[in-house]
Formats: sequence, structure tokens, C-alpha cells
Amino acid sequence: MSATTLSTSFSSGDTTTAIIIPGKQPLTISYQNLSAEILSFQKKLAKLGVTPEAAVSIALPNTYEFIVAFLASAWQRGIAAPLNAAYKQEEFEFYIDDLKSAVALVPKGSFEKDGAAVKAARKYKAAIAECYWNGQEVVLDVKDEGKLKGKGNQKVEQAQPDDVALVLHTSGTTGRPKAVPLTHKNLTRTMKNIKDTYQLSPADRTMLVMPLFHVHGLLAGFLAPLYSGGSVIVPLKFSASEFWDDFITHKANWYTAVPTIHQILLKNPPPTTKPNIRFIRSCSSPLSPTTFHQLEETYNAPVLEAYAMTEAAHQMTSNPLPPGKRQPGSVGIGQGVEVAILDQEGKKVKQGSEAEICIRGENVTKGYLNNPEANKSSFTKDGYFRTGDQGKLDKDGYVIITGRIKELINKGGEKISPIELDNVLARHPKVSEAVSFAIPDEMYGQDVGVAIVPKSGENLGEKELREWVSQKVAKFKIPKKQLEKSKGVSLQTR
Repeated sequence: MSATTLSTSFSSGDTTTAIIIPGKQPLTISYQNLSAEILSFQKKLAKLGVTPEAAVSIALPNTYEFIVAFLASAWQRGIAAPLNAAYKQEEFEFYIDDLKSAVALVPKGSFEKDGAAVKAARKYKAAIAECYWNGQEVVLDVKDEGKLKGKGNQKVEQAQPDDVALVLHTSGTTGRPKAVPLTHKNLTRTMKNIKDTYQLSPADRTMLVMPLFHVHGLLAGFLAPLYSGGSVIVPLKFSASEFWDDFITHKANWYTAVPTIHQILLKNPPPTTKPNIRFIRSCSSPLSPTTFHQLEETYNAPVLEAYAMTEAAHQMTSNPLPPGKRQPGSVGIGQGVEVAILDQEGKKVKQGSEAEICIRGENVTKGYLNNPEANKSSFTKDGYFRTGDQGKLDKDGYVIITGRIKELINKGGEKISPIELDNVLARHPKVSEAVSFAIPDEMYGQDVGVAIVPKSGENLGEKELREWVSQKVAKFKIPKKQLEKSKGVSLQTR
């Protein structure tokens, strides 16, 4: 199947299962019903006033309403902008302002509670609408028309391949997250690449454990399975205690996750009756050979490590399915993507030599939004994207990552900018200096180390600082443990 937009990437008349929402009364949605629901929601967005290139900030957890809202926004030629529903107000403000969002979609009850996303949207005059499934349809309950007041009743659009369908932000070494625009063509090419890599078909069903605001969950865990005609089990969040019950009950046969989730599953008892798992995919953070072997032995399934970036609409390389060679410690070979190891001048180095891993392909963004300096430094004259990772190709062409050129903290797949944290910490009235850095962690791969120097004459305790930081950043960035230092407080998360 050749698809160039999300609206043509699956059959609207198919009565087979597309989505299962587990629970006491599971919700099963066919492709036919999903398509009808998306079109209905698209009409609601048009009535509200969403037009081509309008950004739709989606502050919803992994739910049926997220799925419908995301796809409907893209079908309407709007720009879907998924956000972590756990963000603090200041974080929501940055993302909503950066994209000049036309509307923010929030969970039911958020407006009355005056939640963080609601406050941020109101500040920048974005329309605010609660979005939820009422058992009959996905409701768009407009609470505040904001900047869309008087602009309603727009026409229902038809998406084009070069329309920007999705914008995600990625942390950078400057501390300011960069906006990555991904077109329908970018996304559908990645969906095809993933389908081809793992030979996905209508017979496959995956268990979604990654958040849908993350490119890993959205592309590999959700869109690629739909592109292949398969189905997706979508729990509200990952739960180690419920994972295998849902996996077996709803007949999944593969899943993709970050190494941290694999490790959590390994620390819990495996299911009494082992399901028939076709493969396990690992991505977004390095997988240790030890975890690789434990997974294969425990679940009797091939483990395929992949390599991905937001700028590539997720997947770039992967280890292949058997009988192809899967190599622990390597992220595999290019999958529908050209991979090259280039020096600083953009020239290929000798095979086996280390330099920067660079990629080129139809799935790769053409550049960051409103960031010419980043675009100039991130692309070679031949159109290769510089990943910021150092690596090499072995004799068989398998990619081995040897380090990071861009100094981000990779905590279980979550990319954290040290400079972003430094800037937040330095704004505390008692802080003179702050520095953040990565430290090794058995569970997350890397964790966050933070050293603080208080201003002269000030006493700054761990509790006070943590409470202050918790109001500024998402939970996964917050320091947890205090280490006493002669000049101040050293904190590390774990």
C-alpha cells in the first residue's frame, strides 16, 4: 500500500479491529468506526475554526480521544502538537506560545479545575476545549473560543503530502527546545519503513506502552501498526502488574519500549503461560547486552534494538528479524534510510572509523521551525542530517554508537537538556550557581546530577529546592536525593 497522508494510510471501510482500549469493559474500535469518528471530530474542529497550519496542542493522556484528536487535526491540515499531560504551567506556556497554538485540547474537568494547560492556553489566548469519549462519540466541548472567536465554521479540508502534520519539540544543547516539523510524507514514510523492517501485517497486534506524545509511541507503537492493517492495545499508561494480563487477554504478539520498561518487566514475574511473542523491539535509549539476553531467555522471543530520533520521524536503523543477524550492542542497519559516518567536513570516513552518524531519507525533517542557525549546523551540504551521535559501521554495516557529541541527558529515553535545567535552577532566589550533568544509572541508563551553590548567607535545603523546581518542570526532571557538599547542595534524581 502506498500512502502519502495520514488520511489515506488505512482503509476506512475495514471492519477489522484497529484499537482496543482495555479495562473492565474493553472498548474495541474497527477501522471503519475509527475513520468515521476521525471525520466527525475533524468537522468539529472545522466548526471551531481550525484551518490549515493552525497548531492544535493536545494535552491528553494515552486515550481514544487522543488518537481521534491527533488524526483529525492532521486530516484538517492542522498541525498536531502532542504534549505531556504532566507538564507544569510554565512548560505548557512555552510550547503553546512557541507554536502560537490556535486551540488546546484538555481532559474533561480541566477547565473547572483551572489546570496548568488551561492557564497556559488562556495566557496566550488559545481556544480551550475539553475532549473526551462519552460512550457514543468523542466530544469536543469548547470552553473558551480564545483567538478563534468569530472564526468558526471553516471548511473540512483534505490533507496534502507536504502539509506539516505533527510538530514535536526536542531538547537541545542551547537549552531551548527546538520545534521539529514532520509532514504527512515524513510520517507515512517512517510508517512504511517500520512495517517493512518488522514485516508487520493485519495478523499483528501490539501492546502500546510508550506515551503518544513521544515519537517512539506515536510512530512505532501506534501509526505503523495501523498502516500495516494490524491493531493496537492502548492502556491509559504502562503498568507492569497489568501488562501481561492485557497482552495475553487481547492477544498481542509484539511490543516496543525503552530499556527501562524492559528492565521493569524483567523485575516482575513473567506470565505463567508465556504468550507467543513474535519479537520485542527496544529503542530510544541504549540496551545493555545483559538486558538483551535476559529478555530473549525470559520471553523466548528475538529482541531487536533500533535507533531513532524525532528529526527522522523516529526510526533510522534496526536489527533485522531472524534469520537476519541481530547484534547486541549495535542498533542495526539502515531501514529505508541512508546512513553515513561523516567527519566535520561532511566527508565519509573509512569503514570502522569513528565520526558522526548522519542520515538522509524521505522520513527526515527538512529543518527546524524558525531556527536557521540550528538548520545550518544540523545538515551537511549534501543533505545529510547530523544526529549529534558518534559512532561507526562494523564490517557488516551495522551501526555501533560510541558516544554523544551533543551533551544531553538520556534518562530512559527522555532527553533532558542540562542547560534547560541549569537555567531553571539559577532562577531560584537563593541560588548563585547551578550545573546539571548525566550520571550512570542501572535502571534508566543515565540520570540527572545537579550541583548547587547558594548565594552568600543563604541556606537552601533539599526540600525547599525540590518543591520550587517541581513547580517549574515535569516530574522526570526533578532532583530526588541530596548529597552534602561544602559549598552547597548536590542533588541527583533516581
